[in-house]
Amino acid sequence: MNRRLVTILLIACVIAGICSLLVYRIVGGRLQASKPVLTTRVVAAASDLKLGTVITSADLTTVSIAGGAPKDAILDAKDAIGRGVISDIYQGEPILDSRLAPKGSGGGLAATIPEGMRACAVKVDEVVGVAGFVTPGMRVDVLVSGTPPGATGNQGTVTKTILQNIEVLSAGTDIQKDAEGKPQQVQVVNLLVTPDQAQTLSLASQLKIQLVLRNPLDTKIAQLPSTAMNALFAGATAPAEHKAVHAAPRPAAPKPYSIVIQNGSSTSTEKFPTPGGQQ
Repeated sequence: MNRRLVTILLIACVIAGICSLLVYRIVGGRLQASKPVLTTRVVAAASDLKLGTVITSADLTTVSIAGGAPKDAILDAKDAIGRGVISDIYQGEPILDSRLAPKGSGGGLAATIPEGMRACAVKVDEVVGVAGFVTPGMRVDVLVSGTPPGATGNQGTVTKTILQNIEVLSAGTDIQKDAEGKPQQVQVVNLLVTPDQAQTLSLASQLKIQLVLRNPLDTKIAQLPSTAMNALFAGATAPAEHKAVHAAPRPAAPKPYSIVIQNGSSTSTEKFPTPGGQQ
């Protein structure tokens, strides 16, 4: 067979194979694009829903998501209406059953309290409240400062950490009346505590309370002793007293002694200094 003819046939086969591959990919891509994608319609928030909000029908909408429904997703709006929000939900976000309070529990702060726990309000100022950085979900330690009963005068004010790793439920302002009956705004922080811790906080409310912000990932409970006021000045020494230095008085010069010399009819007197003295 002619070698030239064989070469032409081989080149034609290679070109045909390349064209077949390109056609296969183009047709296959179009077939996959035309295949319907499985979607699921779930209930979502029509607007931002804050913690404690009781959901109404106007707060809900439906959205389509690709694939199956997320775990705990609500598919029917009537399963969400009338329930309180226990975690902020943003517009367009699918509503999960775990983000809502149980049916019949209503809304507000009470719906966010887990079983067996309590919400205890602590009145603080902006400085005590870590300069306004205490927000829901943060973790804090609670310190109190005061004079212990029966403390001696040398001990003075003592600071002690009474609670550690406490979750903040809410933080904001409240309207209370002062001693003259006039309304005033005060900073209030609600802490999530056990019943025993609630009793401790109730007693501590009579003293000065300080909240200390901590890393949410740091759950270690430290064993801390109390710190007394006099411990802050431990090791301090009073300035030395400057005493006046007086020069010692100089001793009086010794008196010389005299010797009378009788030579016949003449008499003379000689004076001699005492030892160590001067004439």
